[in-house]
Amino acid sequence: MAVQALGYIGIAASNVDDWSAFATDQLGLQPVDTTTSYRTFRMDDRRQRLIVDQDGSGAERYFGWEVADAASLDALAATLDAAGVAVRHEPATLAGQRFVGGLISFRDPDGNRLEAFHSPMLAEEPFTPTRAISGFRAGALGMGHAVLMVADFDIALAFYQDLLGFRISDFMRNPVKAAFLHVNPRHHSVALFEHPRLGMHHFMMELYSLDDVGQGFDRALGVENRVAVTLGRHHNDYMTSFYMRTPSNFLVEYGWGAREIDVPAHQPEEMTTLASFWGHDGLMRSVAGDHVPPPDHTPPPPPEGRRAPIQVVEGNYHKLSGVCPWWDATVAGR
Repeated sequence: MAVQALGYIGIAASNVDDWSAFATDQLGLQPVDTTTSYRTFRMDDRRQRLIVDQDGSGAERYFGWEVADAASLDALAATLDAAGVAVRHEPATLAGQRFVGGLISFRDPDGNRLEAFHSPMLAEEPFTPTRAISGFRAGALGMGHAVLMVADFDIALAFYQDLLGFRISDFMRNPVKAAFLHVNPRHHSVALFEHPRLGMHHFMMELYSLDDVGQGFDRALGVENRVAVTLGRHHNDYMTSFYMRTPSNFLVEYGWGAREIDVPAHQPEEMTTLASFWGHDGLMRSVAGDHVPPPDHTPPPPPEGRRAPIQVVEGNYHKLSGVCPWWDATVAGR
């Protein structure tokens, strides 16, 4: 694969002070560089993951995609160039601002600014969250995922698959065209939805503790109009999460417990519904937006009784002894 992970996201915003308060007080990110017009934040051992810049248009965002090394970056640039995509080899000054060894930029079919880079810089000091959380599941998996609304699904999918090397985890044909795409064991690093309202719907951050998500939900409930989508569990990546309104016109998903993809063996699955196992009230309304009619029909919920095992990492759970003969027999018979 050419792309390995979502390395960082950049946001152009006029209200950098509001973003700084949101990133630290609500999300728990660690501020790194703070100037009048430029803020950066850490979430793991990387020098920066989220960049908020007052310069430029408020609609401009950029997504930094990591590749293995300088040779991989050159190969990606050549692939894009051969496909007629305009590629800019960014100067060392901008690569230095991104804290990477090399950097190119280009646009996807919907005009989103994409950057590809190699050799990200690590911080010298351990990550220190600004509220009491256990940390984010990032590292080699990347900072999370981004969900993009695109004008022509087939064109966008071909771009991310054929040129950038993404692979499909799940997809849907009706009532909307959508695909969830992976580049590493994270279930998806980007998702594409055909929609008349273009741009980013949300980006996701995954935490190591369910309690961190629940306490974040409590904190968000204390701010008027902060919660856009209630707690719930997705039926494709198994994430337990809620969604918050940011100081910009998109959301942040704050979650725990997503599944991993077995990259070599995974086979794409067709989805028949976007409905969650439970919860996530407001998600379809957030997709429709204020000025876009809702879908022709609400997607049906998952079949009654559908559920999935909890996804945990070693050391983040305690195994209980069986106390119910019926349950022990049920498990033994699987």
